[in-house]
Amino acid sequence: MRHYDLRGGSNMADIQVNLIDKEQRSAQSHDIASLLRPDIQKIAAKYNANVKLVEVPPGPPVLSTIVAEIYGPDYEQQITVANEVQNILKNTDDVVDIDWMVENDQTEYQFTINKEKAMLYGVAPQQIAYTMHLALSDRPVTNLYDEDAVQQIGIVLALDEKEKSTIQDISQLKVASNQGTMVPIADLVEISESISAKSIYRKNQKRVVYVMADMAGELESPAYAILGMEEKLKSIPMPEGYSISEMYLGQPDFEDDYTVKWDGEWQITLEVFRDLGIAFLGAIILIYILIVGWFQNFKAPIVMMVAIPLSLIGIILGHWIMGAFFTATSFIGMIALAGIMVRNSVLLIDFINLRTAEGVPLKQAAIEAGAVRTTPILLTAGTVVIGAFVILFDPIFKVGNIINGWNYCVYCIDPTGSTISLLYDRKEKL
Repeated sequence: MRHYDLRGGSNMADIQVNLIDKEQRSAQSHDIASLLRPDIQKIAAKYNANVKLVEVPPGPPVLSTIVAEIYGPDYEQQITVANEVQNILKNTDDVVDIDWMVENDQTEYQFTINKEKAMLYGVAPQQIAYTMHLALSDRPVTNLYDEDAVQQIGIVLALDEKEKSTIQDISQLKVASNQGTMVPIADLVEISESISAKSIYRKNQKRVVYVMADMAGELESPAYAILGMEEKLKSIPMPEGYSISEMYLGQPDFEDDYTVKWDGEWQITLEVFRDLGIAFLGAIILIYILIVGWFQNFKAPIVMMVAIPLSLIGIILGHWIMGAFFTATSFIGMIALAGIMVRNSVLLIDFINLRTAEGVPLKQAAIEAGAVRTTPILLTAGTVVIGAFVILFDPIFKVGNIINGWNYCVYCIDPTGSTISLLYDRKEKL
């Protein structure tokens, strides 16, 4: 899923390791990858190789966990900035497998045919090009005829590797002249040495240099690695008249200055939290409108919705005890929990209104609501906890269930129902 098509070069290899069933091992796949990574990278370092342990991600296909996209007006300076970003990531805790999509300098030899000299020898320039292409391309020159074969077998005419391993070997290839003599290619060409041009990647028609990294260690979320990067990026030396800026969503509109845009799982996380935040706000507004419509009162819904911030006590406690990070599933659990907490408040205040309508004093009605309505509230809480227990230990959904479970534990110890009843009592006296 992580752009496997980019691993198809002649200098790359992709080895897939399938683990035994999770029931037959004590460690999860992520823990196994973290355990093996240091030893495998030590072996790779001996051969000046770059080895990365990549887990097949369960989420959307991204290039890597952390991706820095460098945009700018000059490609060479983009590469320089990308190299500085690499160095910053190497000095950041829990960031591993740092790499970039820029090739090392590769020597390129260009054979330029001297057409005048070739014609003097009686050799056509096309003949020189064809001979070199035939000797170096390793392509079939014809097919082996087999009437029973589904696919024809190609016959490859190629030189032995030792006969084409150096420039001297290649330049000694010979072509036949019009006179029938064999002429070495070295007498007909001029050989020049240069550095081959590097690949240029583009995203939405904008030139970009990619820097990639992964997270492994105590901090698993890319947010912790990216936070605080702004000051480090400002320390990168830039040409006079230029600066560097950060982006988290979208792309720069123009390429007249240098920009580092963070992508990968970080962007997915940011978009998910943004969308969930909007959904949470919409849920709160909808809950408020529904309660106003039912109670015909604008103050009562505010008191009922006080339970939502109070639920953060259980959320924080659950994450702290379990040593878990606040994730998207945590946010989903919090949104679901908000509705349940408000529902509990509705039960309490509805009971208070019923008792006050019967002539019971407000304070007495609030006390009775806490006593009478606690049983159905706790039964509902227990139902939710038991229902969520079946996926409590799932590696993806466990955090969201921890939120619900621990919040209800706190609710049992110090029910927010008592808080809601007291606040409603105070509101009516104001």
